[in-house]
Amino acid sequence: MDVVNQLVANGQFRVLKVPLGFIKVLQWVFAIFAFSTCGTYSGSFRMKVECKNRSDSNLKIDVDFEYPFRLHQVYFDAPTCKGGQTEQYFLVGDYSSSAEFFVTIGVFAFLYSMAALSIYVFAFEKYRENNKGPLIDLGVTCVFTFMWLVSSAAWAKGLSDVKTATDPDKVVNLIQACDLEGSVCSEVHDPVMSGLNTSVVFGFMNLILWAGNIWFVFKETGIVAPFMRQPPAQEKQPAPDSYGQQGYGQQDPYSGSQGGYQPDYSQQGYNQGADYGQGGYNQQGAPTSFSNQM
Repeated sequence: MDVVNQLVANGQFRVLKVPLGFIKVLQWVFAIFAFSTCGTYSGSFRMKVECKNRSDSNLKIDVDFEYPFRLHQVYFDAPTCKGGQTEQYFLVGDYSSSAEFFVTIGVFAFLYSMAALSIYVFAFEKYRENNKGPLIDLGVTCVFTFMWLVSSAAWAKGLSDVKTATDPDKVVNLIQACDLEGSVCSEVHDPVMSGLNTSVVFGFMNLILWAGNIWFVFKETGIVAPFMRQPPAQEKQPAPDSYGQQGYGQQDPYSGSQGGYQPDYSQQGYNQGADYGQGGYNQQGAPTSFSNQM
């Protein structure tokens, strides 16, 4: 008990809270129910034969059968209505193949689920190392999904045949004394098949569990990871620099290279040869002093 408490404290059982581990627990439990309800079944039905001579009658003819449903080996004794003699009769059919196949798949699914749970709890990091564990788990899960489909369908058909072969209304037709005048043959009670019906239900529920678990095991392989990543964010393109492209720089409309306005102080006389002391403007044909103008 101390070991379990320590494992819980260390978070070893947290994998059971996620779908991968939780579904595996359900697979383990449902596999037990599937093969146990089928493999441990035993049933019986009762008939009666009333002869014209009441002393030859038998009102309690019990027929017992069980897993693996080799009904051709099941027999019963019925009166012949002729001087107290009896005759032996056998049921019809052998349905052991579908029943044993179903139980075998259930047992192996139970063993694998238990082994996988142990690995999840005690060696989950080792399980994910080099991605080998998830790949093997994925392959086995796919195989068991297919096996549950085949075995459940086969056993459902086999169970239908078992019900037909053990129907007292049909079995009494095998008794020859029932054809005699004055003889009355009928059933007393039918076999109880609820356990076998449950086994078929658990078979298909296991199919759903194993099929659904494929996705969660597949995600552990990492194969889907590259496809689930978000595309890298594209860098925002800078807005066009109106000043750099159309302003005062390369495409300055006022620059001399583009035919804009550029004052030429050398030609206007403001920089070269200006004689401010004499008040002149130093332009061709212009007066040089106020005294000359006078």
